Amino acid sequence: MSAAAPEAIAQTIHQIRQTLPNRVRLMAVTKQVSPDAMRAAYAAGIRDFGESRLQEAIAKQAELQDLSDVTWHLIGHLQSNKAAKVLDHFHWIHSVDSLKLAQRLNQLAGDRPTHPRVCLQVKILPDPNKFGWTVPELLADLPLLDDCQHLDIVGLMTIPPYGLDPDVTKSVFLQTRELAEKIRHQTLKTIRMEELSMGMSEDYPLAVEAGATIIRLGRVLFGERTET
Repeated sequence: MSAAAPEAIAQTIHQIRQTLPNRVRLMAVTKQVSPDAMRAAYAAGIRDFGESRLQEAIAKQAELQDLSDVTWHLIGHLQSNKAAKVLDHFHWIHSVDSLKLAQRLNQLAGDRPTHPRVCLQVKILPDPNKFGWTVPELLADLPLLDDCQHLDIVGLMTIPPYGLDPDVTKSVFLQTRELAEKIRHQTLKTIRMEELSMGMSEDYPLAVEAGATIIRLGRVLFGERTET
């Protein structure tokens, strides 16, 4: 399948939005998506764009700077040496996947006028292909994460392992929601558990059923990427 035409992008966005509860924010994942296609999504009402590569995102932000009400989300793995630039170019970071990275971001954000919204990436099931905390690791690190007062930690992000049966995938999403509720009931100063960033093109209906508040859709909106 080739990249979708602007009219098809708009139609797909409208169709998907009609199926979503009001609580769910639809993020367009725009890695390797052209600025023209992003403008088509914007015209159809999308205001949240998710990028995973810093340099690609910076170039697109320059080209789309007239779209002043866009919220930019980093959804890819973040290396600590790129943390400062990410803070300059993104409003949200969904892929904070270690205490070390959180503490580095917190240190850098202390010198900035605004603090990023952050989701903590968790692995409900073992997956060597994904970054993130295991559940025991995250629970153990919560006190130190709660000291990261320059980060606006607002929820969890998860990506299930690929190739699972739908029932298992939904269970991963439900367990992520249960973990957020468990964290919410702890006595924490700054961490909030208001957002669940989970669900992509192939599994977002399951994530929505399980309580997702942000879904990250790329291929289903824009067609297959033209590059790898």
